[in-house]
Amino acid sequence: MEEITEPGPGRVGRRVRIGAVLVGLALLVAGTLVGQDDDFPFSPFRMYSTTDRLDGTVRSLRVEAVTVDGERIVLKDSDTGLRRAEFEGQQQRLKADPALLDAVAEAYHTRHPDEPRLARVDIVVRLIELRDGRPSGKWRDTTTVRREIP
Repeated sequence: MEEITEPGPGRVGRRVRIGAVLVGLALLVAGTLVGQDDDFPFSPFRMYSTTDRLDGTVRSLRVEAVTVDGERIVLKDSDTGLRRAEFEGQQQRLKADPALLDAVAEAYHTRHPDEPRLARVDIVVRLIELRDGRPSGKWRDTTTVRREIP
């Protein structure tokens, strides 16, 4: 008589799977309690897991430049090939070494060879006041990094 076996993993296979689930759950709990964005998927992304106060302020970063003709322009992602999020993530590095903004000016000149050269690049943070979760119309700009382009 042939022995009938149950389909699926054996005793060892079940233990391995249960162990893997327990390790995964432990990582999720630890990541939720102390994790940062870099620990994803074992921690929440801060931008999705927090909210701003309805009557507070929000920050909006932009990159501005002044041409050699004195015209102030806002540099869009398509002007330099760099997204705003990349500047936001590198703010401390840019503050410590503003010469890094020379590469931004060079990228602009490469994409816009017929436009006037840039004399200066600024990182500007706008603090926007909220009332009931909507912009109140009041805001304040602060230049956090300024680089005169050689």
